[in-house]
Amino acid sequence: MPPWLPRAMLLALWIVMAFGVGLWLFLKLQNLFMLLLISLFLALALEPAVNWLHRHRWPRGPATGAVMLVVLVVAVVFFSMLGSMLIGQVLAFTSEVPTMVRAVLRWINSTFDTSYSPTTLLNEVSSASGLIEQYATGIANNVWGAGTTLLVLLFNALTVALFTFYLCSDGPRFRRVICSVLPPRTQREVLRAWEIAVAKTGGYLYSRALLALICGAAHYVVLVVLDVPFAFALALWIGVLSQFIPTVGTYIGGAVPVLVALVEGVWPAVWMLVFVIVYQQFENYLLQPRITAKTLDMHPAVAFGSVLAGVAVLGAPGALLALPIGASLQAFLGTYIRRYEVAEHPLLPSLAVEDHGPDPAENRTQDGEAPETSAQGRDEDPGAQA
Repeated sequence: MPPWLPRAMLLALWIVMAFGVGLWLFLKLQNLFMLLLISLFLALALEPAVNWLHRHRWPRGPATGAVMLVVLVVAVVFFSMLGSMLIGQVLAFTSEVPTMVRAVLRWINSTFDTSYSPTTLLNEVSSASGLIEQYATGIANNVWGAGTTLLVLLFNALTVALFTFYLCSDGPRFRRVICSVLPPRTQREVLRAWEIAVAKTGGYLYSRALLALICGAAHYVVLVVLDVPFAFALALWIGVLSQFIPTVGTYIGGAVPVLVALVEGVWPAVWMLVFVIVYQQFENYLLQPRITAKTLDMHPAVAFGSVLAGVAVLGAPGALLALPIGASLQAFLGTYIRRYEVAEHPLLPSLAVEDHGPDPAENRTQDGEAPETSAQGRDEDPGAQA
């Protein structure tokens, strides 16, 4: 036996054992890691507001507490004032689903000369409603299980709030501890990445929340004018889905108000469909570029793929975390990837330069040829060139 073989076998054994222990710890602490990731995401989203207060002579601790208190008060006021109305409308809408299905099928049969029967569909809806009621009754009967679930959710919420407070209030100290174990050049890169993540996460969420508010208010006014029932619930539905679910959220959010308006008549549904299409064009070409001027506007395909990847990796929280993480990663990569002037080719039609041309102070390549520029005329946003 070679003298190095026992040592190699022992080393391999230790590596396998270390990997097994690490995997066991990861599985046991998976919930804690998820809570820490959500807390880090919320801390990045709150840090722009905390930094603004800190620049106005607020200590970081009271500034973080004030921002979190404002968010909590806004959430409590919103749900206390509108929650009961929303729940009532959703419950009424659920109870009216069979009637709406009959009306829609009656319109389809009279318009297209068909003879579809609503019996099968209504049986499916009734069966689903029965399963939901049975599940709710089971939860109500199992008071101990419901109370335990509520306590777990409350504990997780308090844990996220505590970690968010410390990560945001002690952000400079936390970053200093991380940088203390890194060489100077790596420290600058880590701080630059952290700055990009803060700017993109906060800006992306704030801009999306503002767009959702404007979208919901506009559709609420139109729904009220058209006398469509459940106006508030439908406006909230389309506002949230169209902004926080990329690409397909617009169509899913707009389809439900059109179908509900179809119950009231053909013309309300037509006008609702026309308004949804016109508003989306107005938002895509005029409103969204102005509101998201300081945030990274991701391509719809990239955003949709990011959400699918986030759901596959992290489940439901991944759908919320995917877009800010993707925006930060795209901005960070756009800062360091070298871009060159694109050669003329039939497969590459010329693109009109929307913004300013290439920077005259751009560094040239090593052989002194053309300055570095992107295929789209250096149209990166200002935040990525910080």
